[in-house]
Amino acid sequence: MRVVVMGAGGYVGSRLVPALLAAGHQVTATFTRAAAAERFWWVDRVEVVEVDVLDRPTVRSAVAGAEALYYLVHGLGGDDFATSDREGAYNAAHAAVRAGLGRIVYLGGLVPAVADGDLSPHLRSRREVEQVLTDSGVPTLALRAAMVVGSGSTSFEIMRQLSERLPVQVLPRWMDSRVEPVAVTDVVAALVGAVTAPAVSRAFDLGSGERMPYAALLRLYADRAGLRRVQVRVPGLPTALVSRLAPALTRAPASTVQSLVESLHHDMVCGRPDLMVQLIPRGHARTPVAEAIDRALAVPDAAVPDPGRDILGPLSSDAAWTGSLSG
Repeated sequence: MRVVVMGAGGYVGSRLVPALLAAGHQVTATFTRAAAAERFWWVDRVEVVEVDVLDRPTVRSAVAGAEALYYLVHGLGGDDFATSDREGAYNAAHAAVRAGLGRIVYLGGLVPAVADGDLSPHLRSRREVEQVLTDSGVPTLALRAAMVVGSGSTSFEIMRQLSERLPVQVLPRWMDSRVEPVAVTDVVAALVGAVTAPAVSRAFDLGSGERMPYAALLRLYADRAGLRRVQVRVPGLPTALVSRLAPALTRAPASTVQSLVESLHHDMVCGRPDLMVQLIPRGHARTPVAEAIDRALAVPDAAVPDPGRDILGPLSSDAAWTGSLSG
């Protein structure tokens, strides 16, 4: 099948592309700058197309002749990211209809069962993009995930770097919200399966099956990383203050950290975990969170090139700011 991956240069996209190639698909990988594709080992095995999702003609051109579209484009930074997300989704939806695509596969975030007005701007935008794509009339399989565990994942890297920086972890009451992390290996398996699943618009929650408060996840990470950390409860600590201070403690883009911190007030767990099995291959066992963390922290053999590495671990193509602060 000929598929287009919009957002191929992102964390999940860069790991999805080789999995699609291994499954026998023809892949068109889009980048905002074609030169950015050169850092990926699989660049010579795909068609690279320069696309600006805010420019409708480039989006239409990229999907012409394709059978399916993976839409992995997300904005986290800037004052107007939600508007850009919405416009990009409309352009993708329009192009998909015009090209007669058989399906759209979208990776978004788990959406808490609360009113839109109670969601953070980040989560509200994810929900809106999913709705825009689904409303296009093209069968849209919307995959939803909370924290994706793996070296290079934005949320994982923020947890890693904050844990390294802070020997004493201050826990507001909202850190009691529950989260259901999922290993990137399982996310990729579900994404690959989505392109051949029945072409019916539906949402699929992706998770590990392990639900825990954010505070417990921080303790688990510290234990697997060999860090001795003390947790102190400060119930009244406001989110706004934490979102302003946290960026100074990581190398992640400040606007990204702020957006993710603002999303911690809600439980981020799967509503229908049973649906995920419809996408992943028979016999594929989901990776336990502790194992996923161990594999994400493992130091790869420098003599092994990216194609032979565990995608849970670091790849040479990952963003420069990711990884241990001591590395």
